[in-house]
Amino acid sequence: MAGELRDERFLYMISCFRPRLKQFIRVQPVLDRLPSLSAEDREKVRATALQRGEVEGAEELLRAVERGPRGCGWFHEFLQALEHGGCGMAACYVNPSLSQLPSPAEEADHDLCVHLVQLLHSTLVDSMRTVQVAEKCLQMGIFQDEDLDGIHTVTENRGNREGARELLSRLVQKKDWFSRFLIALRETQHGSLADDLSGNIGGTKDKQNGMKNSTNKETEVTSQPDYAILEDLKQQENMNDNFSSENNLLETSIGKNSVVSESDVSIGFGSVSNLNENLGQSCTSSDSDEEESRASPEPDLVLRDYQMEVAKPALNGENIIICLPTGSGKTRVAVYITKDHLDKKKRASEPGKVIVLVNKVPLVEQHLRKEFSPFLKRWYHVIGLSGDSQLKISFPEVVRRNDVIICTAQILENSLLNADKEDEEGVRLSDFSLIIIDECHHTQKEGVYNNIMRRYLKEKKKNRKLAKENKPLIPQPQILGLTASPGVGGATSYSKAEEHILKICANLDACSIMTVEERASQLKNQVKEPFKKTVIADDKKKDPFRERITEIMTEIQNYCQLHPKSEFGTQPYEQWVIREEKKAAKEEKRKERVCAEHLKKYNDALQINDAIRMVDAYNHLNNFYKDEKSKKTERSDDDDDAPAVSKQDETDLFLIGLFHAKKKQLKELARMPEYENEKLTQLRNTLMEEFTKTEAPRGIIFTKTRLSAFALFQWIKDNPKFEEVGIKAHYLIGAGHSSETKPMTQNEQREVIDKFRGGNLNLLIATTVAEEGLDIKECNIVIRYGLVTNEIAMVQARGRARADDSTYALVASSGSGAVEREYVNIFREKMMYKAIQHVQKMPQEEYLKKVFTASLHSPFKEE
Repeated sequence: MAGELRDERFLYMISCFRPRLKQFIRVQPVLDRLPSLSAEDREKVRATALQRGEVEGAEELLRAVERGPRGCGWFHEFLQALEHGGCGMAACYVNPSLSQLPSPAEEADHDLCVHLVQLLHSTLVDSMRTVQVAEKCLQMGIFQDEDLDGIHTVTENRGNREGARELLSRLVQKKDWFSRFLIALRETQHGSLADDLSGNIGGTKDKQNGMKNSTNKETEVTSQPDYAILEDLKQQENMNDNFSSENNLLETSIGKNSVVSESDVSIGFGSVSNLNENLGQSCTSSDSDEEESRASPEPDLVLRDYQMEVAKPALNGENIIICLPTGSGKTRVAVYITKDHLDKKKRASEPGKVIVLVNKVPLVEQHLRKEFSPFLKRWYHVIGLSGDSQLKISFPEVVRRNDVIICTAQILENSLLNADKEDEEGVRLSDFSLIIIDECHHTQKEGVYNNIMRRYLKEKKKNRKLAKENKPLIPQPQILGLTASPGVGGATSYSKAEEHILKICANLDACSIMTVEERASQLKNQVKEPFKKTVIADDKKKDPFRERITEIMTEIQNYCQLHPKSEFGTQPYEQWVIREEKKAAKEEKRKERVCAEHLKKYNDALQINDAIRMVDAYNHLNNFYKDEKSKKTERSDDDDDAPAVSKQDETDLFLIGLFHAKKKQLKELARMPEYENEKLTQLRNTLMEEFTKTEAPRGIIFTKTRLSAFALFQWIKDNPKFEEVGIKAHYLIGAGHSSETKPMTQNEQREVIDKFRGGNLNLLIATTVAEEGLDIKECNIVIRYGLVTNEIAMVQARGRARADDSTYALVASSGSGAVEREYVNIFREKMMYKAIQHVQKMPQEEYLKKVFTASLHSPFKEE
């Protein structure tokens, strides 16, 4: 009887204070602490919160609690879930003992404090150092660890301003928060913010602000229940009417899915949810995109049938490689597998943590922003890091605080190395339950992916030994590899191609390599195959500019007695001259070192001449010798009229003099159109044809070097015909510093790609940085301009031409060997798919035996 009375009172408290409860409940932390709630109710509450916002999610949760079934101790479980889930204010309203129920005056004070935060919201967001204040609030008992983790994650992922919004949205749901928040502000050097807040509440009781004398003593707010309704049950109906009107007023002002911008903040008292929504409960914008809508709907995470086909073994926990063509949604499959993996771990009450490894810095942000964060942020903490990230906490701490970490592989490798040192903090592979390796065909030889996987295989071998000894095993993560093309590793026969595929599988400990078979027609409809063509330029005509350059190079070689075995203007020559320069520097032979440096510049000029215009090659040399002359000339600081003093030695005089003796002739030749590069003529014709046959053309030219990318961009800018057909071009080159040409920063790369995606640019001139991984909108035309490397690069570049009626073209000179190499790559691609099919059809026992044999050849140190 006493239990029934208690249950009724509990339900009555919910009905009375429903509007308040809906504002103070954070759905996910409470759900996590309600084991007695059915799986069906739990999923329904989560879905409502996801689709319609926290307030509606809280309403669905209250309905589920009211429906029951209510076993012994059910109300106590809900109360504990509220208290331990960081919803102390909500717990005060539903506790049937009434001991903590706020009085009407205290409610008014709370609402006024919320109103003040609303009024000063933009100032607080702009000025507050979020992490410092959040950590102080934890020390003072306002926040729990879960709150701090959430605020940290938002701050790290989306910036300080978004973190401040998250902090404030959590803060106003806490009990007795205002006075302690003022203290936290003052103790973290935010005194002016505390003054702004406390100076605006003249009508609020001292017990609530308690800060007029800047005291550091925590001021407690005591409250005695004085609702007449609870002293006289006869007034129940009256009370319900009052709260019903408040409910109507709140729901009218908030709306079912309201997400308001700062400028639209309602200042109505008691509307805590206005602040919560306003501070970004479902905010997706970062500091840099404030103007984007904060109400963007959550996308549905659904796979196509062909994607589900290749994902199935991974969904069952197996280590696999997924091989899908560019543009078919490999990363989306990885996101689906990640969520499924973490959901299963959570249901089993097991630790789950996923790390996504990439091989290029721009891919970190791309995967985070475009794929993992939009689909997972509602349920899990997701963060992206690269070597360029400015972290205030260690990588192991980032791993502890997040569920999904996207990072460059080297960051993980460095932390694994640190874990082996006694005085360093690091992570271990056993800290993760799933490792996803993007562009996994790089898991070979001495690559960083392979270094990580060698550790994995070493631990697996150790586990076999431990199992025999009946000792506890080292926990090992599931492995998922993603690639558009595993390649054949230079194989010239089917058997060697098969060996390469098996080796990649062994390196990744893969049970299978998955390609689309049953749903191949659906994949074909999704990923369009471009029309392929080869455009050959006649390179047999006379090239006097090249002849003069090679004459100069021969003269320099004779002067310094350097005799190469490679042809002028080739990559082997470049490698030879770089070796000679390093060797001479080491042996302190200045003459040979300086001559080698100058020969490298002339070789660059030959390569530019071969790829672009003579004038670009001439300018490259002219600019170099201008700089050399300037560096070797010294002027007096005291006397501007004094003649310049030369610092040139015999070698400098010879080299600079030689260029200036030939300069006039080179300049004249560079201006003669009859000797212009035939490849450029073919490129111009191809571009004009492709950009005039479709309504909204979009293309990429792949070229070998940064120098040639920039020179092609300049060529297009200098030719008005391209502008007439609507070509808007820009170059896209790497962010690394391995070349003498100034690299692009990541921000510059991102800006160019965004302009290309948005239509402000419609032609990219790119080095191989754009072949692999980067999210570049589908193109009508992809041109490989004299650039032929291997079958992997060919497949990936061709995959960029995935718009309807697209073209993939190779433009090359007849004697360059590029056309022949392209045919070899086409043959290797066919070999690759045949080898994959053969590996897939192997009996499992034979496959595992061969993979095991291949893994034995992976060198790793024994402990």
